[in-house]
Amino acid sequence: MRAKNHLYTALQAIVADLDLEWPARTTIEPPKEKKFGDMAANIAMVLAKPAKRNPRELASLIAEKLIEDPMIDNVEIAGPGFLNITFSVDFWRNTIAIIEERGEAFGSVDQGKGKKVQVEYVSANPTGPLHIGHGRGAAVGDSLARLLRFAGYDVYTEYYINDAGRQMLILGQSVLFRARQLEGEDLPDPEDFYRGEYIKDIAKEVLELHPDLLKKDDALEICREYALNQILDGIKKDLGEFRVEHQNWFSERSLVSAGAVEKTFNRLKEAGLAFEQDGALWFRTTEFGDDKDRVLRKSDGSLTYFASDIAYHDNKYDRGFELNVDIWGADHHGYVPRMRAAVEALGKPKESFDVILIQLVNLLRNGEQIAMSTRAGQFDTLEEVVKDVGCDAARFMFLSRKSDSHLDFDLELVKQKSMDNPVYYVQYANARICSVLRKATERGITVPEKATAEILSAIKEDSELDLIKLLDQFEDVVDSAARQLAPHQISFYVQELASALHSFYANNPILNAKDENIIAARLCLLQSVSKVIRNGLSLVGVEAPESM
Repeated sequence: MRAKNHLYTALQAIVADLDLEWPARTTIEPPKEKKFGDMAANIAMVLAKPAKRNPRELASLIAEKLIEDPMIDNVEIAGPGFLNITFSVDFWRNTIAIIEERGEAFGSVDQGKGKKVQVEYVSANPTGPLHIGHGRGAAVGDSLARLLRFAGYDVYTEYYINDAGRQMLILGQSVLFRARQLEGEDLPDPEDFYRGEYIKDIAKEVLELHPDLLKKDDALEICREYALNQILDGIKKDLGEFRVEHQNWFSERSLVSAGAVEKTFNRLKEAGLAFEQDGALWFRTTEFGDDKDRVLRKSDGSLTYFASDIAYHDNKYDRGFELNVDIWGADHHGYVPRMRAAVEALGKPKESFDVILIQLVNLLRNGEQIAMSTRAGQFDTLEEVVKDVGCDAARFMFLSRKSDSHLDFDLELVKQKSMDNPVYYVQYANARICSVLRKATERGITVPEKATAEILSAIKEDSELDLIKLLDQFEDVVDSAARQLAPHQISFYVQELASALHSFYANNPILNAKDENIIAARLCLLQSVSKVIRNGLSLVGVEAPESM
């Protein structure tokens, strides 16, 4: 946010001139009401004690120095010493030139300073197609990676394949069971297996490849491996079509085969945090606030999920990631303290690990909720939803609320071409601007290639300046969203910007403005709005069509 940064720099210089240190509790933010100017600062109040001055007296001194800045139009002192600052019209006009100059980079910040971050998301067991709940995690994870890169982080994305646990055994058994039924065996369905039609399809394919499957000693392994690979290929295809990128697909089995789990166990033992009891290996999570210690390796020699997860995160740190962000379903909330304990036990700082929880999605069709269950085979897959409503609508809807809030996903609403549809509302704002630019060309009106000071001097109206001030906030929104790992803030912002654009368009003539200078200036303003909408939509993986 240029206004905030400009004021921050000016105030820092003043504090240095007073031979004082910058007070940590200083706030610089837009005031709640427009009548109080563009920015408000409490610096005189928090600096009064170390300066040994009355707050209002100090505020008056700071105001005198600030008003010398040609970019600042007015400084008022309110209450016990608040400073309300109004920037000059020229300062705001210049925002358009800066947006034009920075283009796709406008709004980006260097918050991360190249810090290595790993974002792990989706990581669904490869036991069936991705459903809409996985889609929400995919949209959040991919958008977070885009956002963090835009904020200056070195981001690496990963999918953790749970290919070594009990669920994979059940998957193999389910396919083999269906193969036996297909071969004529009269068998009732077991309780604990995957029932989806996709299991039957996989069983048919395995039988085509191995006609003598049921005679093979390794029939179960053949079924398990084939099912794993087929389902994983389908997951990769679905995510690709959903514009979701994973730079690495990390196999749980690779941890075990490489000895990484035993290596982590040894680290915990050496630190006195793992112990043997009743033939099992335990982790002293109570040392880190857990209500009881947790099993890592059972008495039968099998590993718990927790054991593999600790080894996996140990591996992440060994690869040099300074921050690891996991995106999990909200039903895993109780698992978070355990993993935090594991991270601490590995000798890593608490702040180097974070978890974003994804709440359930209620999928509605014609107002009725659709039941979803992978095991029972009753679900609308992500693939079906994307085909039905489109990638843009699905991604935007997944980010239309904070990730830890429940989301009602109405399939009929997101297909509507109306202003009630949030993604249509935002995309139409950009399409509307592009339409105005096309009409200008058709009418022989020159669309400025560059927003010069001469052209921008025609910008004077409050409605124009308010729109520019909202554009200026984009950088601050990016900075806040990245700090809070909250990509939904971007979707909220572009909706607000789209609303402001639609209102401006309805209340201000553009191509029919009273003179050509105003037309040129407003065309430059609209082009800036289009650039920021496109930048914002890009962060959430949504396209910005030029016509609708």
